[in-house]
Amino acid sequence: MSRAMVPSQQKLAEKLTILNDRGRGMLTRIYNIKKMSIYSPNKKKMLTKTDSKPAFLSDKSLDSVFKYLHKKFPNIDNHAGALQVINNIKQDVVKSLSLYYFTFVDIMDFKDHVVDLLTTIDACQVHMDVTLNYDLTVNYLNLISTYVSLMILMSRVEDRRVVLSLYNVAYEYLNASSDPSFPRLGQMVIDYDIPLRKLSEEFVPHSRVVVPALLSLHKIYPKRNLPADQMRATGMLSLLAEPLKIMNVPNTDMVQCEYLSLDSMEKWIIFSMMLCHTYLQEAQLWDLWKTALQSGYIVQLCRDEVLHIHSYINTFFESLKGHNLHKRITEVKDLQHQALQSSPAIHRERRKFLRSALKELALIFTDQPGLLGPKGLYVFQALAVARDEIHWLLRHFDNPPSKKHTVKLSQEDFVDRQLPELLFNMEELKSLLRKYNQVVQRYFVQYLAGYDAVLLNQLIQEITNDSNLAHCPEDESVILSSLYNTIAGLSVKQVEANEVFDFRGVRLDWFRLQAYTSVSRAGLVLRDHQDLGKHLNMIVFHTKLVDYLDELINETGDLSIYCFYHQIFEHQFKQCMEFPAQHRFSIVFPIICGHFMNATHELCPEERHSIGTTSVQYAHWFLKEMSDEVNQVITAICEEQCMLNYKLLPKHSAASILQSSNKHKKNKDKKKQVGPEEEKPGTESVRKNRENFTRMDKLHMALTELCYAINHCNVIQVWEHGFVPREFFIQHLETRFNKALVGMMMYNPDTSEIAKPSELLSSVKAIMSVLQGLENYVQIDIARVFNSVLPQQTQATDSFNGEKTITANYTNWYLEVLLRRVTVNIGQIVYSPNHKAFVTVATDNNSKENLYLAAEEYADLTELRALAELIGPYGMRYLGERLMGHVASQVDELKKLVIQNKEVLFNMRTSFDKPEVMRDLFRRLGTGPVKQQGNTKNQVSDVDSVLMRMTIIGILLSFRSLAQDALLDVLEDRIPFLMASVQDLQHFVPNMKDTKVVNEMASAAGLSCDIDPLLISALRSQKNAGEPEYSKYPHTVSCLSNKVKQR
Repeated sequence: MSRAMVPSQQKLAEKLTILNDRGRGMLTRIYNIKKMSIYSPNKKKMLTKTDSKPAFLSDKSLDSVFKYLHKKFPNIDNHAGALQVINNIKQDVVKSLSLYYFTFVDIMDFKDHVVDLLTTIDACQVHMDVTLNYDLTVNYLNLISTYVSLMILMSRVEDRRVVLSLYNVAYEYLNASSDPSFPRLGQMVIDYDIPLRKLSEEFVPHSRVVVPALLSLHKIYPKRNLPADQMRATGMLSLLAEPLKIMNVPNTDMVQCEYLSLDSMEKWIIFSMMLCHTYLQEAQLWDLWKTALQSGYIVQLCRDEVLHIHSYINTFFESLKGHNLHKRITEVKDLQHQALQSSPAIHRERRKFLRSALKELALIFTDQPGLLGPKGLYVFQALAVARDEIHWLLRHFDNPPSKKHTVKLSQEDFVDRQLPELLFNMEELKSLLRKYNQVVQRYFVQYLAGYDAVLLNQLIQEITNDSNLAHCPEDESVILSSLYNTIAGLSVKQVEANEVFDFRGVRLDWFRLQAYTSVSRAGLVLRDHQDLGKHLNMIVFHTKLVDYLDELINETGDLSIYCFYHQIFEHQFKQCMEFPAQHRFSIVFPIICGHFMNATHELCPEERHSIGTTSVQYAHWFLKEMSDEVNQVITAICEEQCMLNYKLLPKHSAASILQSSNKHKKNKDKKKQVGPEEEKPGTESVRKNRENFTRMDKLHMALTELCYAINHCNVIQVWEHGFVPREFFIQHLETRFNKALVGMMMYNPDTSEIAKPSELLSSVKAIMSVLQGLENYVQIDIARVFNSVLPQQTQATDSFNGEKTITANYTNWYLEVLLRRVTVNIGQIVYSPNHKAFVTVATDNNSKENLYLAAEEYADLTELRALAELIGPYGMRYLGERLMGHVASQVDELKKLVIQNKEVLFNMRTSFDKPEVMRDLFRRLGTGPVKQQGNTKNQVSDVDSVLMRMTIIGILLSFRSLAQDALLDVLEDRIPFLMASVQDLQHFVPNMKDTKVVNEMASAAGLSCDIDPLLISALRSQKNAGEPEYSKYPHTVSCLSNKVKQR
């Protein structure tokens, strides 16, 4: 005796929830397996990445085994001689292929559960209506589309037969028996080689439930699939279309259907009607089928796995012999032609409409965030429609139709240069919802308690008092009472206290109630109480806005699909950076990288790391490219400003002065008059028409747009990483600024050319002025950049790349170029105390090296002041140390000369009162050559050598004095009060042990000291490393040296 089926015991709601989630997990796993295909019998080669496949699968000696397994599947003779080689690697095979094998086992289990549930739903005669029992119908149709997608995707894994057979053979060798799941698994693979044929047979009894569910979509799908002109005409997504109702909640009795995915509905229609094609003769179903197939020619299976749907349908219809489907095949071909011809333009116009609509919504909600309460539904509608359009564009752009079609597609319909604006507006709406989360919560908590609960109570009372209903069943009555009590007890104080809301139980109870009341012979029939069903759907939506907002945002606006279209993602970003009008929206690309983890599923944890790493790498690359682009614009502006500043240098006034003086002279010969006047600085700012954009205008416009993008968000969260766009920008700006400082020196070691310090200082100030203006565009502390970069130029090497700095280059140039020429060409360049400069007084006509070098242009007080401003006290100290090092080396050479002539100097010291002896000794001292073999003309006496080295020391000390004066002038101007304190310390501290510290401080500040601490330090280091004889008799050598100076 069969018992009546009790709906509450079938757990339809629970099973649909679990199986839908598991189906998504299975799709993810089979997708990963397909993307890492191992063996293709058609191409006769391995198709996987070398780092993800086991080594034995690359063994060419096993090719014959793979061919045998593929041919004999599923009836494999494990004792065949060709398979004996697997016995040697059985453990590796079982270990390596277990995940692959058991994925197919899980798919088989999933199929069994789906078939069982669909049969149960048929037996219960469940009535499906998406506008009434929304959760039940949507989950049912989702389960069907997931099941069909899974079976199709499984049939497209080319290596399934080989690997399943290989695992089973190895398993039998290892355990002396085959895997118990293999026979059924093999049969499933065979049955679903042509998946739709088997599925259409399975769905013959299910059509009684599927068809009413699809018919209910006729109330929604045509309204959602409108062209852009009709969307504008109906005021879709416009808050300003009816300004008097702007504070009212949208009047709709199927609220959750308003943001239902258009892609999902099309998949439900196409997949279901393929399986139930005999019902295409019904007008409404044919209308749905026709519209869905006209909307596009690509349907998504999973991620970037797609079907060219028209060709696939025709192939399936052609395989059904005896059904007389020639008319349907012709109709599908016509629909394909229409889709190719019209759908790209329709979707292009729809994206254009969405750009303006979403921008309007973002502006209104930014100005009046309180409207997010009553008009929050508009946000989810906008996100869902925009998301569907982006998905359509990606899969159609990546999968062009075959060349056999005569329709020529325009690339302009697929290359959308303004797509970043649409993406940006989507993210803007989502950020507004997250920012004003409490505004939405407060509104809907009050709405649930003040309106929804009251109306629900009235509807429950009507059911109780319904004369047609003998009594309300206990289960339904308990659920309704629970729903009412939960929402009636809500209060705004809970929001103010930051209480965590959780209405998952409410939503699951309503899902259960839908299952109980939608079956035949239900105690409470939902079709007879449609107001109750529609109101409970509204309540569920309102509860989601209170506790499920982030998930609702992800459901309607998730863009994780870009993770699998990375080439298009890169292309769109590069296109955005090439199009100045879209620069401000470029920040959306790293933000989208934060969506990638939404594509993962807990049933496939092995892909989390790879997807997470991909998201982080792309976010890093996008921000780096954006920072580089901003820095390039800044560099271009700096170059322009430096050129303008260069025109203002004093040296360029000579031409103007000469031209002005010539005007007063009468020149009778007009033909010999000079041509038109040169442009004077400032003429670039004169404009007659504001519409004429100069290069500088365009650069500032680009800078404004890019800085808007950089400044748009503080932190971008990507897979447990936080990216701060402004920090990226600052780091790249510091590096670029550091390189620019050294580059502007124009230092060429080969030709010894270098920019004047004053000109470099002028350029640096111009660049700093530009950088200071950045604070008007982006919220950064530019002083931090200056404090990070400029002090590094006072050291010998920077901390960025360890390269030479301004200090090192100028120090090297002054010592190795300028001062060397002063010492080598004695008399041509001299130090002038009156001019406070080294002056070129003569030029050797035979020497070309001085033709372009005027010493006074580099070594006067003005230039050294500029140098002191550039490199600061630390840099000037480094210059002084190098100078004193050269002085100390000359002193060391003098010591060597003294020691070399020690005997003569001793005799001279004791014979100063004997003129004849002194004359002979001096002759010996003057004629004693320095040991130079070979060239006698270049032999230099020790006396001349002493004089030369003393001259060099004088030159170095003169330059040191001049540099100290320049530093003192700069510091007295910059830090007068601090300098006054240093001068007081130097003047009043007594000559004690603290004198050394005070002198070092005073010397570093540019003050003159009786004893130069840098010279003392250099001489001390020379003494410690000096010759033993000098170290042994320092006093004697000093006395003799003094004697040399006197002579």
